[in-house]
Amino acid sequence: MKLGVVGMGRMGANISRRLMRGGHACVVYDRSREAVEAVAGDGAAGAADLADLVGRLEAPRAVWVMLPAGVATEDTVEALAGLLAEGDTVIDGGNTYYRDDIRRAKALKARGLAYVDVGTSGGVWGLERGYCMMIGGDKAAVDRLDPIFRTLAPGLGDISRTRRAEGADPRAELGYIHAGPAGAGHFVKMVHNGIEYGLMQAYAEGFDILRGKAGDALPQDERFDLDVGDVAEVWRRGSVISSWLLDLASQALAGDPGLAKYEGSVADSGEGRWTVEAAIEEAVPAGVLAASLFARYRSRQGHTFGERLLSAMRFGFGGHVEQNAQGE
Repeated sequence: MKLGVVGMGRMGANISRRLMRGGHACVVYDRSREAVEAVAGDGAAGAADLADLVGRLEAPRAVWVMLPAGVATEDTVEALAGLLAEGDTVIDGGNTYYRDDIRRAKALKARGLAYVDVGTSGGVWGLERGYCMMIGGDKAAVDRLDPIFRTLAPGLGDISRTRRAEGADPRAELGYIHAGPAGAGHFVKMVHNGIEYGLMQAYAEGFDILRGKAGDALPQDERFDLDVGDVAEVWRRGSVISSWLLDLASQALAGDPGLAKYEGSVADSGEGRWTVEAAIEEAVPAGVLAASLFARYRSRQGHTFGERLLSAMRFGFGGHVEQNAQGE
């Protein structure tokens, strides 16, 4: 298939590259000419602007928007709606608030356009590992784009297969699902990120406790000078708490045992807040997820070893650079 991709940041560029490796053609655009040229060097067709991008696609067109949630995505979707024709599709692969998806899908449907929201997980590693995708939108539009999603997904890999009910949707074990109508994909990804906050906070607090066991406030015979890097590594091997996040923590600790390169100011990009809001609306107790969100707020006031580990894990999976208390 031929796909337009807007936004050549870490994920947008690698999504384009993975698609091209899979035999698809990509027309790419970014405000940064250098970013476009970098991906064009790998085989993409670079567009000068959105109109040029749309003009290089054949009907029915599909354009994947991979930009930060909020104004940048909103403005781009609106601009594309004015350039595309009936039967074309806009895909939002960022971390948009699901209620914005519902609103946009209605507005675009009135103009004869399809809107598909794709919660995309995989970070900077997605080019090689593939992307886990949670998709919302009309069935016809999602089905038409299936070759794109199948190429981007991780596939079966070497994970042991689950005994699933006969007739179960095979896409789930390939690494992508059609979660439901517009907004459902980003809603599932929103909760995914809320869970991510909780998992990361649990690791951070646990390693803080391990490191603190050598503290002067403890009796001398109860102090343990533990090598937390070794602990992280051994927990990767057969432990029930092994995970990719623990892999990233172990890598960070191996290269920088004191995590000196990290301050520990941990950002939140919105999904954790929205998950807690959804829990309140649904009257679902979510103490762990809420506490992990509030811990990120507190991290911007003073920093523990555990918060530096949170920063290290975020940098590991997404290349996220720390922000200061003013969000810079």
